[in-house]
Amino acid sequence: MSNTKVIVALDFSNKEEALALVRVLDPALCKLKIGKELFTLAGPELVRTLVDLGFDVFLDLKFHDIPNTVAQACKAAASLGVWMLNVHALGGQNMLQAAREAIDSSAQKPLLIAVTILTSMSAEDLMQVGISGTAEENVERLALLSEHSALDGVVCSSKEVEQLRKTVAADFKLVTPGIRPAGSSNDDQKRIMTPPDAINAGSDYLVIGRPITKSNNPLQTLIEINRQIEGVV
Repeated sequence: MSNTKVIVALDFSNKEEALALVRVLDPALCKLKIGKELFTLAGPELVRTLVDLGFDVFLDLKFHDIPNTVAQACKAAASLGVWMLNVHALGGQNMLQAAREAIDSSAQKPLLIAVTILTSMSAEDLMQVGISGTAEENVERLALLSEHSALDGVVCSSKEVEQLRKTVAADFKLVTPGIRPAGSSNDDQKRIMTPPDAINAGSDYLVIGRPITKSNNPLQTLIEINRQIEGVV
């Protein structure tokens, strides 16, 4: 397992493009994230391929269903050899605990984290689905619920990391998407931060997609991001 804090998001519409990028990357410099689109297209076999290539894989499928269904999904994901997987904290404590028990009973035990509030959602978006309060307030509430349910960490915006670090245990992992190197486009993320600032705030892992995947030289961009992070650490 590599010590890098960078997780490259493989947000591609086909397996060939994803593998073309992966072939120029180094498992010592990054971990990889597979989300719903690519997993739906390429399936478990791609996950196994990336694991066999030496990469730590974060399976980002955000399981959210009745407790038994989520538990079985987590057990199936663990069997693929992934490094980390996630569920939705909004599924509630019973679901979170069922997921925890499923991982604990598996032969391979990946990190189990929960999604709090999606980084694309504003306060107005939350209000439209009946969730009152700010994104920050809801992230903290759901992070504490996840910690109480014995999960290993949460996905949250880097904007919430500093406050969460005052609330959750030091070993509770904070995984932050919406990371953009200085000068990059915000794309569809509303709550963003640069890699050094996110690490300074207390992030454990940084999910970075288009700044690397759309770069003219993805490996060099990855090396530079790691260099910036090492300067902070």
